[in-house]
Amino acid sequence: MGIYQQLGLKQVINASGKMTALGASAVHPSIAKAMGEAAMDYVEISELMIVAGRHIAEATGAEDGCPTSGAAAGIAISVAAVIAGCHLSLIERLPFSEGMKNKIIIQKGHAVHFGASVQQMIALGGGKVVEVGHANHVEADHLREAIDDQTAALLYVKSHHAIQKGMQSLDTMIQLGREFGLPVIVDAAAEEDLRRYVAMGADLVIYSGGKAIGGPTSGFIAGRADLVAACRAQYKGVGRAMKVGKEAIAGLLAALGQYDPEKQNVTEQRRRVEWLAGELDRLPGVKARIAQDEAGREIYRVQVQLDKRVTGMTAHELTRQLEQGNPAIFTRNHYVNTGVIAFDPRPFHEGQEHIIAARMKELLQKQGEGE
Repeated sequence: MGIYQQLGLKQVINASGKMTALGASAVHPSIAKAMGEAAMDYVEISELMIVAGRHIAEATGAEDGCPTSGAAAGIAISVAAVIAGCHLSLIERLPFSEGMKNKIIIQKGHAVHFGASVQQMIALGGGKVVEVGHANHVEADHLREAIDDQTAALLYVKSHHAIQKGMQSLDTMIQLGREFGLPVIVDAAAEEDLRRYVAMGADLVIYSGGKAIGGPTSGFIAGRADLVAACRAQYKGVGRAMKVGKEAIAGLLAALGQYDPEKQNVTEQRRRVEWLAGELDRLPGVKARIAQDEAGREIYRVQVQLDKRVTGMTAHELTRQLEQGNPAIFTRNHYVNTGVIAFDPRPFHEGQEHIIAARMKELLQKQGEGE
């Protein structure tokens, strides 16, 4: 019996992805061991932060790094850093930034909700959000004309949540940043390539520790040494409310140390999705296909379209029944309103695709029999 079942909770099969709502990643035993050892000893946190920054820099190719409690905290801390720098009197004023250079420019299609809103994370860091362009169309002039003497930074969101068409590229944002002498912040929370955006010239890049790299709930910021120093300084201000513990830092560094984006076992993931797609496509009223991640990552999922006339239930009703079972099965349901759900193989434990196929067959058979 697992720890959560000992607490009286249902077993969860995560077919949604590395989602915060389901605990992000199930860490490797070596990462859990590092966290356990860290929990049983003491360390000077300020020194740990500096050393962690060196490890983050080595993993990302950045000048320095700063651990955070998560990617959302990374947004707030990065924004606070570009507004207040290392000036303690300003740090202690945030998030109240009246009279300070505090505007953060973001493309309208990047002003997304990921469980909370990007705009709120910016505001927590003292930023005044300036959304430019339209939800599906932004031109470089929209960005350029929004920049004024109160602009503190440009923020680019690289995410499957963001609109993927009609937005200006990160290259354009970086060029504008250089043109106007403004830092460019990249929210790359779930991205797998830890070096790409630093190499492109982004000034601060934010990652989740619990997503692609498979670490504990945590995050980190990589980038320019002066701005990263300002990020660390925010732990004397708004960062205090989102501080990261020694255990999470130890687990994060262990995950970074063994992370290799070239060894993410895509072959095994494809095997699982091909098998599951074949099983589900045989069910009446179900069309199953393999689909690549919306943001272009090397992630493949089973995408299922339901024909309500045959299945007798909507995709929303099906996901609800899957979640109410024991084990509870959570799907990736960003498009459930269109009748589409998806199954992400990355979080599966051994053989869980077979449980999913059997449960889907059971539910649709019951519905067909009028139960």
